[in-house]
Amino acid sequence: MTRLARLALASAALLCTAFPAALSSAQNGPRIAPYTVVETGRSYTRLQDAVDAIGGGHGTIRFASLRFADCAVQTGGDVTYEAAVPGQSVLDGVVCEGKGALVLRGRSATVSGLVFANMRVPDKNGSGIRLEHGNLSVSQAWFRDSEQGILTGNDPDGTIMIDKSTFTRLGTCEGSGCAHSIYVGNYGALTVTRSRFEEGTGGHYAKSRAARVAILNCSFDDSRGRGTNYMIDLADGATGRISGNWFVQGRDKENYSAFIAVAAEHRNHPSGGLVVEDNNARFAPGIERRAAFVADWSGDAVQLGANVLGAGLVRYERR
Repeated sequence: MTRLARLALASAALLCTAFPAALSSAQNGPRIAPYTVVETGRSYTRLQDAVDAIGGGHGTIRFASLRFADCAVQTGGDVTYEAAVPGQSVLDGVVCEGKGALVLRGRSATVSGLVFANMRVPDKNGSGIRLEHGNLSVSQAWFRDSEQGILTGNDPDGTIMIDKSTFTRLGTCEGSGCAHSIYVGNYGALTVTRSRFEEGTGGHYAKSRAARVAILNCSFDDSRGRGTNYMIDLADGATGRISGNWFVQGRDKENYSAFIAVAAEHRNHPSGGLVVEDNNARFAPGIERRAAFVADWSGDAVQLGANVLGAGLVRYERR
């Protein structure tokens, strides 16, 4: 074998090592299917086919470490969508039904380790996840550079849990309404823990109409935000707990009057007993202004405990 032939073989071997799930050979061989249903061991080239294979049952779809131009609609069952290696499976820029990369209306969905990037639609609310019905659990996910991270419909009996996830450069008010990093409709309960919101590009960081909320040990870094609004907007009121969070408000705001808003639109849920405590909030360095840490339209007895507030922040304001 000539030296040139050996170099060519070595290059081909490196290519196959670098992209193990893309091609099965250096020639025009069959593609290796990147979605595997764990329970059956069967693999699929289209995400929708993997979802349909689970149907109304229970199953886990494992994603190869690739960038995907793909999306799917789940209409039933309990489906787990998990990256083989967290952070290395990217759903990039393709939406189903003009809504999102994952459109969910089954019994439940679990999303683990996936990245959702560059979601845009004509209505200006393209989302990584569009939840229309059922329970949702998200962990170790990254939503970035899109019009919206997670958008939901209404399911008063449903629950949403988000843990250890990041929301970066999301939101816009260019459409008929605003899109947000997360926007939860009239759900029974929303829990967000150990997650990061940063560099918003419009709207609110976390907007919720859920009856009960727990937003705990998260960071809201608006120092590089553009045209953003509230950090947390409980638009219809809510009970629950906002605690252990870190807030920094940046300079470029559409509305800087409050960090947390309670019942700013409606009083559909009682807010009596909502607890806001053990948080740390301030303006970014060099910013001098006045704002309310909590602005409350509910008329209920919201409970504010000890919070560390920077200069210019008013602890509580009834509106």
